[in-house]
Amino acid sequence: MKYIIFLKPKAGKDLKALPPQNAARVVERLRRLENNLEGDVKKLTNHQPEYRMRAGDWRALFEVAGNEIVVYRIIHRRQAYR
Repeated sequence: MKYIIFLKPKAGKDLKALPPQNAARVVERLRRLENNLEGDVKKLTNHQPEYRMRAGDWRALFEVAGNEIVVYRIIHRRQAYR
């Protein structure tokens, strides 16, 4: 299934604040999500949003709604699950 990725404003700010090398890695991994949620994706239990994608030490927290992926945050792994 082909997905469309939307970044919430906070996720866009998070992405702009990353060092360029890390931001490029996160964007590349997000593009891989478009094709059937490829990559290191895990469904989280008892957590909102309900999915996470791993890109090194960075996590993208997102939800899947139909054929859309809504990314809420892109944060360091230390802060991702608080």
